Amino acid sequence: MADACIRAVVESIHSSPTQAVLYLAGGASLALGWLTSVPGASNTVLESVVPYSRMSMIQLLAKIPDQYCSQQTADDLALLAYNRALRLSSPGSPVLGVGFTGSLATTRPKLGDHRFHLSTRTSDRSWASTVTLSKAIANACKVPSTFDSELTESDVVDECERFFTEDQELEQLINGQICFKIYPFSRDTLNEDRKIILSGAFNPLHDGHLKLLEVATSICGNGYPCFELSAINADKPPLSISQIKDRVMQFEKAGKIVIISNQPYFYKKAELFPGSAFVIGADTAVRLINPKYYDGSYDKMVETLTGCKRTGCTFIVAGRNVDGSFKVLEDLEIPEVLREMFVSIPAERFRMDVSSTEIRKSRGM
Repeated sequence: MADACIRAVVESIHSSPTQAVLYLAGGASLALGWLTSVPGASNTVLESVVPYSRMSMIQLLAKIPDQYCSQQTADDLALLAYNRALRLSSPGSPVLGVGFTGSLATTRPKLGDHRFHLSTRTSDRSWASTVTLSKAIANACKVPSTFDSELTESDVVDECERFFTEDQELEQLINGQICFKIYPFSRDTLNEDRKIILSGAFNPLHDGHLKLLEVATSICGNGYPCFELSAINADKPPLSISQIKDRVMQFEKAGKIVIISNQPYFYKKAELFPGSAFVIGADTAVRLINPKYYDGSYDKMVETLTGCKRTGCTFIVAGRNVDGSFKVLEDLEIPEVLREMFVSIPAERFRMDVSSTEIRKSRGM
């Protein structure tokens, strides 16, 4: 009866749209088996990692935890899992990170404390408790769980739930706690995993941006188009929460996907969105291959962009005015080792010299 009830809960989890990454240390392998043995697991489980040894845990957390079996460690694992799930999930899918640490006595009854700590993280909620893992995932996926966990009231200790507002989530993004946030405003059905990304400040978003991404998507042939706004700027102060929300409203009106990230540099964006096609103008491409921005080192420039190449990323380059003249990709001296990363948008497919700066001036902004 217990197995049947657990299976029913797991089936409900797999029927929900939630996609999850699980970091489970100690004593949770049975629950992982339940999740992956029921058909539909690939709908839910994006990745699972069991950092069983101390060194595995240290490398995963990138630090030595004060206690390996603690609520803080479970919380840290859940946040890491959530960020990983953001990178692996389909656009617009609810995302879940699960962290678990446990110290279970196995030699004989009452030899050592049976301690385990669980944490789950979604975009707007974190939950920490000592309930059974399947029940916690069901709760986070917003599906019912009615099976008896066999824990007594004294076994279930502190339970903590915290909800996040949009402002708090954006603050976490600016501070680097979470890597990005997706606003899936698109009205289209998205079945592709590859992203075609147009990055910019979008102050304001204009027809040139929309047309450029449309043309780049047609050239790529597959992938889902999205815009990306970095809250962190390499040369300016971070955007405020109100500035981010104002710019996001533009994409809601246009019905387009926008990602808010905290990475201003393309080599970091490539790590964040591996396999993506980044849509850039020739003016940006000129800066991208200029050793000036790599401590004056040509070799460092090639090494950095080769790292982008290894992630599977490409750059789709549109013509732009550079130093007073219109230039396309073919006018630029791309190093031979990097040339296959760059794809040209022919001028006859797209040429629009309007800029956000000019629009702001015309509006007296």
